[in-house]
Amino acid sequence: MNSPVDIAQPHVLSKKDFESDQDVRWCPGCGDYAVLAQVQKLLPTLGIPRENFAFISGIGCSSRFPYYMETYGMHSIHGRAPAIASGLKLSRPELSVWVVTGDGDALAIGGNHFIHAMRRNIGLKIILLNNRIYGLTKGQYSPTSEQGTKTKTTPMGSIDRPFSPVALALGAGATFVARAVDTDLKHLSYVLERAAQHKGTAFVEVLQNCPVFNDEAYAALSSKATRPDAAIVLEHGKPLVFGKERNKGIRLSGFEPEVVTIGEGMSEADLLMHDEKSPQAGLAFFLSQLAAPDFPVPLGVFRAFDAPAYEELNSQLAEEAVAKKGRGDLARLLYSGDTWTIE
Repeated sequence: MNSPVDIAQPHVLSKKDFESDQDVRWCPGCGDYAVLAQVQKLLPTLGIPRENFAFISGIGCSSRFPYYMETYGMHSIHGRAPAIASGLKLSRPELSVWVVTGDGDALAIGGNHFIHAMRRNIGLKIILLNNRIYGLTKGQYSPTSEQGTKTKTTPMGSIDRPFSPVALALGAGATFVARAVDTDLKHLSYVLERAAQHKGTAFVEVLQNCPVFNDEAYAALSSKATRPDAAIVLEHGKPLVFGKERNKGIRLSGFEPEVVTIGEGMSEADLLMHDEKSPQAGLAFFLSQLAAPDFPVPLGVFRAFDAPAYEELNSQLAEEAVAKKGRGDLARLLYSGDTWTIE
């Protein structure tokens, strides 16, 4: 019998175990570094073997992510990461499958794949790094660029109305939707952990700085001096309160949101309460419409609703089919019906 000192102890995973040997090649100051570090810190805490992780990306600066993760992964094709990740999750439902994408990759060429991943509620963790610009191709406007943004492709200023990734995900039926800022590491870590624990599609938008082509796009949210008034952190079951003095709030005036001052004829009881677990996504979608300069930008978990994951329903369907018709025979199927030989 082996003595206690002879028994091999299981290796406890750490952040270092998820760091690949590749040089990280993002521009200095890019917000992608912060997201990468938080993901590498998170994964060892999930109790999942390292070989059961897979990271899938499309094309763009953010899509270099799989190179820097010491896991399985694929740098796939433009906009198609959700489709490839869906196939992987269906064939290997025990895996923890993550998609890392950007605002251009996900919402332009990949828009159709994005909304159907949300609709199906397949068990993917999707991180969208939103810098409101095409960074890899050197500064063209993207689907999230603000109106008036001057870029190489919009020298007179963009006239397009930008997408809200959160609103788009909610409109497509996503069961978990959250938003964080790259510079608030504690909150970013919390949001990513919540996403990792969710069954079904978990979507996280990270507002992320591009120091080269769209610097300080989120300056008001990144600065400790301005963030308390520029952002509102969503907390389940709590009123929508914000501000440096925690004396501002949001209430409904009819069907319209309104910023009020607590103590000036208003109390916290008059404010809108956040309910991330509501079966209906109406409140979450309402919050997704709040934007600067008229309102603080909501951060945190908009929606976290439990619903059957697509891969679970797919497995049940397969079991029912086998029970009714038996296991299939591919060769028999191929040679059934009319066949012919070409000589």
